[in-house]
Amino acid sequence: MHEVTVGACNGEMTLTVTFAGTGDAFGSGGRLQACIHVRRESGGVFLIDCGTTSMVAMRRLGLDPGEVRTVFLSHLHADHFGGLPFLILDGQFTGRLDNLLVSGPVGTEDRLVAAMEVFFPGSSAVRRKFRTRTVELAEQGAGIDLPKDIDGVRVRAWLGDHPSGAPAFVLRLEVDGKVIAYTGDTAWTDGIIEASAGADLLIAECYYRARAVPYHLTYETLLSYAGKLTCKRVILTHLSCDVRDHRADLAYETADDGLVMRV
Repeated sequence: MHEVTVGACNGEMTLTVTFAGTGDAFGSGGRLQACIHVRRESGGVFLIDCGTTSMVAMRRLGLDPGEVRTVFLSHLHADHFGGLPFLILDGQFTGRLDNLLVSGPVGTEDRLVAAMEVFFPGSSAVRRKFRTRTVELAEQGAGIDLPKDIDGVRVRAWLGDHPSGAPAFVLRLEVDGKVIAYTGDTAWTDGIIEASAGADLLIAECYYRARAVPYHLTYETLLSYAGKLTCKRVILTHLSCDVRDHRADLAYETADDGLVMRV
């Protein structure tokens, strides 16, 4: 694992952000699917997205899935939420006792039950020693009924442009005096500017350099709005090989599976 520090000062609380999975839905370049593991110095671990390969990603890096208390979902495509059934069942078989909280758009609970029944019929109704609870963030007009405090994390969300059978979110997570913004998958929306305003770190999808793919961000698009982004640092994820193979030419940093940042 490669570790870098992002603006953490002596005496400040820090977050340890591990990019467990940084690839697209199809494993381009051998990368695993979206899974960002955040450890709070004050205590507690949460995930930002939990793609289908997340259990492999965490175990490969020596991260204990049983420590994850909360999962914040950007949207309900399998490469961003499909690891949840495995996380829940792993907890069942390893004797997990701590409850699991899942935050996502309206429809998260039904989609999670459906996924569990498709993958492991009957698993959604099993009684376990821990409870899985969902907090669904409801759309109100053009926005979301946020901010909300979810397990000590102040969450705000803006609607993204990425159809997944439920709203897609651009997320802003404020915790321990730090701010992480995350685009999820989306075409450009000005919500990215608002979500990342003054943030310590913006984690931005960058699917292609210039090729226009509907409902996704490109490097050229991000660069064209760079003057409006006031975050301290930008790191690109959800990379296709088109981005990965030319990252030395990019103005922004790119994340590899296993990258660790202290924010």
